[in-house]
Amino acid sequence: MSDVKLGVIGLGSMGLGMARNAIAAGIATKGYDIFPAAREAFAAAGGTPAASVAETAADVDVLIVMVVNAAQVRDAVFGPDGAAAAMRPGAVVMVCSTIAPKDAREIGRDLAEAGLLVIDTPVSGGKVGAEAGTLTLMASGPEAAFDLAAPVIAAVSQTVYRLGDEPGMGSTYKVVHQLAAGVHLAVAAEVMAFAAHAGCDTGVLADIVSKSAGRSWMFTDRVPHMLDDDFAPRSTVDIFVKDLGLVIETGHASKTPLPLAAAAHQLFLAASSMGHGQIDDSAVVKVYESATGSPVKRREN
Repeated sequence: MSDVKLGVIGLGSMGLGMARNAIAAGIATKGYDIFPAAREAFAAAGGTPAASVAETAADVDVLIVMVVNAAQVRDAVFGPDGAAAAMRPGAVVMVCSTIAPKDAREIGRDLAEAGLLVIDTPVSGGKVGAEAGTLTLMASGPEAAFDLAAPVIAAVSQTVYRLGDEPGMGSTYKVVHQLAAGVHLAVAAEVMAFAAHAGCDTGVLADIVSKSAGRSWMFTDRVPHMLDDDFAPRSTVDIFVKDLGLVIETGHASKTPLPLAAAAHQLFLAASSMGHGQIDDSAVVKVYESATGSPVKRREN
């Protein structure tokens, strides 16, 4: 059992997995989500569901904020029912959402002014990593925050990169990483659509690429969804619309040309405009299927 008390704001596919691992590690965990079903799943895992953000944040040592974007982070911590006013001075806020570096710096500054310690802590590993407790954390913040949050960090992650003392650098690394993730996923969809339209057996082609030089983590993880025609959301198309938008925004700020990121962003935008925004991000393949008329789904034997 750990003496650290944890609160989790956002009990979706990522936050719920992280909360479950904290509970399994003996950390007393409260949680809140706007959706009742998420709170019920959290309670079934042994967590203590709260009726509000403020109730979740009260009397905890560490608060994980795992929501969709910077606007939701700000609302969670500084809104009318916000966490910042409810937390005791010196507690730690781990901002785990993928947000722009400038937003991470601003939110970190405002939380510090409220007397709270902040770790800018975007994560990678998806729903699978969250559930397994094997996330990679790209984290920046003061030493005291890492010391207090150590049991929570150990429970939810396998690899931690310490990237400095100031909020913003964790998010910078994550945004750069998302360029690779988004482009690799778009390329995987293009490869599979090309295979289908060229007459290849898509299942065989996927096996070849997965065992050859063209493989990537995104290919091996997401292509099975395309082959199975299974687009139940683990992560969504609209998440990559947002994340690649952050990539391009950050590239503009540093005057870095990012043509591949821009092309991938357009593909995810197209998938979203076709009505696929809230299904699995591997549904970017549907843009190609619509263009070619050739389904990627594996052949029936």
